[in-house]
Amino acid sequence: MSQLPFLPFSKPVIDEATIAAVGDVLRSGWITSGPKVQAFEAQLSAFFGGRTVRTFNSGTCTMEIALRIAGVGPGDEVITTPISWVATANVILEVGATPVFADIDPVTRNIDLDQLEAAITPRTKAIIPVYLAGLPLDMTRLYAIAQKHGLRIVEDAAQALGSSWNGQRIGATGDFVSFSFQANKNVTCSEGGCLVLNTPEEVRLAEKYRLQGVTRTGFDGLDVDVLGGKFNMTDVAAAIGLGQFAHIEAITAHRRELARHYFTCFGADFEAQYGAQLPPADFENSNWHLFQLVLPERKPRAMFMEQMQGLGVGIGYHYPPIHLLSLYRERGFKEGMFPVAERVGRLIVSLPMFTTMNKTDVERSVAAVKAVLKS
Repeated sequence: MSQLPFLPFSKPVIDEATIAAVGDVLRSGWITSGPKVQAFEAQLSAFFGGRTVRTFNSGTCTMEIALRIAGVGPGDEVITTPISWVATANVILEVGATPVFADIDPVTRNIDLDQLEAAITPRTKAIIPVYLAGLPLDMTRLYAIAQKHGLRIVEDAAQALGSSWNGQRIGATGDFVSFSFQANKNVTCSEGGCLVLNTPEEVRLAEKYRLQGVTRTGFDGLDVDVLGGKFNMTDVAAAIGLGQFAHIEAITAHRRELARHYFTCFGADFEAQYGAQLPPADFENSNWHLFQLVLPERKPRAMFMEQMQGLGVGIGYHYPPIHLLSLYRERGFKEGMFPVAERVGRLIVSLPMFTTMNKTDVERSVAAVKAVLKS
């Protein structure tokens, strides 16, 4: 057992200025959606090149609302990846549509665009691509496919705040773009999310879906013409987001440096020597939300995680294949349908990666990985 303090897989870091800002909100008497939410939305909009942004209480409802705005519903199909948090597929079921999976690329671990295009049918209405660990896929080709087939795109960029493609930030271009501010994200609100929108009509509809479908006029005018939910962000959460977001550039740069050091410590012969697969060494586009390995078949993941914990190093895994969860097996999905996703989902692990980590922590994490894989 390690004598050093436990190195967690992830750790949210809230500075004293942000804690004080939350206290100010609590003392202000306005703790639900108010001026802090508006300020956070304005900062996000500026970050995304002036596009309109609306905040919500999660990065799950943002995808559901985007699908509803796009008119996706019963009888429609939506294509996505089997390797994501289950919310990515659950929102398709929530709107009454049918989830269709396409296998993943074995290197990037994002959806394979050849497989995606092959899965398109006359019933396909939208695509939900996922940027696993913050690594975008080929956005140019993705949007070319969508345009060719007349499809809407809801980008699940939950992990990709600060990532880019061809020099442009994820969220600055494209169709609907959904981000998460959940506790382990690079920027957190404790819980929350935002949706980047395209037109004034989409914005108005998003605002209705966000709060029970309500439209207010004048002092006492109120109407409801769509079925909305209770998805608004609070000023308490927005105050945390504002404090975190002020450091987004430094956070992204630091995580990229940690990732570089991971590669240095693993060394050029790691994959050949240990049989584990490193992620793509992308330091331009990825925000390095996660640093993930795919373990060799000889090392069961549960055993690996237990042994790493015994050495004082926390481990996560993201994600088990969605199509093999009971809810989706009941809909006809089974083993063998998406073999790459099934292998990766069985063997992938996420190493420690968080804002206050330093290079010594990286070295400790890598040493533990090598020791466990040798055992």
